[in-house]
Formats: sequence, structure tokens, C-alpha cells
Amino acid sequence: MRRKKGFFSISAVAKMFSVHQQTIRLYEKEGLLNPKRTEGNTRIFSEDDVDRLEEIIHLTHKLGINIAGVQMILKLQKQIKKMQKDTNAIFEAAQDELTKEVVKTERIVKQTAIGLSNLQKNSGNKNIIAQNDEDLDNTDISVDYDDI
Repeated sequence: MRRKKGFFSISAVAKMFSVHQQTIRLYEKEGLLNPKRTEGNTRIFSEDDVDRLEEIIHLTHKLGINIAGVQMILKLQKQIKKMQKDTNAIFEAAQDELTKEVVKTERIVKQTAIGLSNLQKNSGNKNIIAQNDEDLDNTDISVDYDDI
């Protein structure tokens, strides 16, 4: 359903969903909706309020779920959104940490390569770098990471 942006009165919202205004008031009384009020205490429904009402009407009228069930569903949806947000934050932190470790490892590899190159130049021996996996397996390489 196409709606205009903005705020809506209870009568407009009731017409939009073909429900009685008293039904909407009941949902508000039960804590399922919380529309803002004007200075004259008139309910005004935002886009989010209308979307939530649409979900409530779908659950109650189309799926036959009672108000207590709807309250539980909405509460669980809120918890799921919070857990999803927390999980995303954990993944982002892990990704940041992984990126830092990759940069650190790349720096160590680069410095090690430079060190090996300098060692090779200084020793005059071009065969210092291992030529195959067997040489690498038999080589004891220790790096002092505090010096890097």
C-alpha cells in the first residue's frame, strides 16, 4: 500500500487498514503502539507507528494471534534486532582486529625479506635463501618480534 510521508490521525489510520478506531486505541492501551500526541492530546501516527500497526493487524487479523502473543512476538523481534546489532558489532571488531594483524604480519614479512636480502648482500653468498620446502623444514628460524 502506497502512503504519503508524514503523520496521520487515528481516523486516517483506521481507514487505511479498515479497522475501527477503538481497535487502534486498544492496541495503544495494551502497549503495542505508542503514537505521539499533539498539545491538544490528539494522537498522531508516524510512518513507524503505521508500519507497526500494519504488522499488529497482520498478526491479529490475518494469523489469528491474540494480543498477548503479539506482545511476545514484538518483544522477541526487538531482542533479535538487538542481538543482531551486537553480533554485527562483534564481527566488525573481529574484522578490524584481523585487518590489524594482517598489516602487522605483512610488515614482519617485508622486514624479514629485507633482512634476508641484506644478509645475503653482506655475506656474498647468494644461496642463503632456502630453495625448496625441504630446506625450509630443516631450518630453525626465530624472530625477535620486540625488535620489529
